Amino acid sequence: MVTIRRADERGHADHGWLDAHHTFSFADYYDPRWMGFRSLRVINDDTIAGGGGFGTHPHRDMEIITYILSGALQHRDSMGHQAVLKPGDVQRISAGAGIEHSEFNYSPVDPVHLLQIWIKPERQGVKPDYAERSFGNGHTKQGLTLVASHDGRDGSVSIHQDVDLWLARLGEGAIVKHALKPNRHAWVQLAEGEVTLNGRTLRAGDGAALSEESTLTLTAKAPAQALMFDLN
Repeated sequence: MVTIRRADERGHADHGWLDAHHTFSFADYYDPRWMGFRSLRVINDDTIAGGGGFGTHPHRDMEIITYILSGALQHRDSMGHQAVLKPGDVQRISAGAGIEHSEFNYSPVDPVHLLQIWIKPERQGVKPDYAERSFGNGHTKQGLTLVASHDGRDGSVSIHQDVDLWLARLGEGAIVKHALKPNRHAWVQLAEGEVTLNGRTLRAGDGAALSEESTLTLTAKAPAQALMFDLN
């Protein structure tokens, strides 16, 4: 079963400095039909204007993953980490028992475009932690790349949940397949381009939930980037 979440059906908030689209209920946007999927709680498609950003604020008991599509994002947190994230970079914050952080556009002029994901952890109150990895841009690495996982295998960042997060980068006409084990589910979020997913067309901003499917097949109708979550 494949359930499509169209881009133009998402929640939308334009704050001037921030243009945000919410796949699931978030902040002032509430839709009881879309409260998340399995342990996946938030997918925000954010564009932050030059000089804008999120001032210091707290989180706890959430796995927060940010993927940079374009521009640069400056990070600071209460654990002492500072970083400038660029396209192809993945950041993971395990908020656990509690952290504070800020995220600002590194450029005073150019926008930064990112996806922010929240995943509910398997247990609460863990020691807060931070990690980041660079996976290059779409020209340097094509196909499927594991970017986050429970055990941190194959160079991925580790998370406190039984989720594999794959980055799919596809040139026009490229095809990738991913097998789903029994009783596993998937969510695909198309960040850029156009693809077919098990025969269904997805365009940038669309998402799809998959249950009771044994194989996930992505075919690029145009150069594309997607995040694929393999969930319990």
